[in-house]
Amino acid sequence: MQYEQDTGLPDTIHHIAIQVKNIQRAIEWYTKNFNVEVIYQDDTWAMLQFKNINLALVIPEQHPAHIAIENGEAERFGILTKHRDGTESVYISDSEDNVIEVMKK
Repeated sequence: MQYEQDTGLPDTIHHIAIQVKNIQRAIEWYTKNFNVEVIYQDDTWAMLQFKNINLALVIPEQHPAHIAIENGEAERFGILTKHRDGTESVYISDSEDNVIEVMKK
């Protein structure tokens, strides 16, 4: 399926998600080595806030590695799922099979 970009302002990359084996160990490594704020964490994922972007740490059994993009018309990409953090999104693949999470603005 192909999607046409609207002519408004550029969309925002909300976060990049990388897979980790152990959420707590990964949080400890990032907070020890970088000036970063932990804005959410549980046993299956965590969100770290850098000055310019968020980094999600996810376990492979729960989430794919992905890039999350906020879009004002996220519904056009598919049915949105409401997540426990209150966001709504749908996962799609780009032309090269990379996973993209399209988040409702």
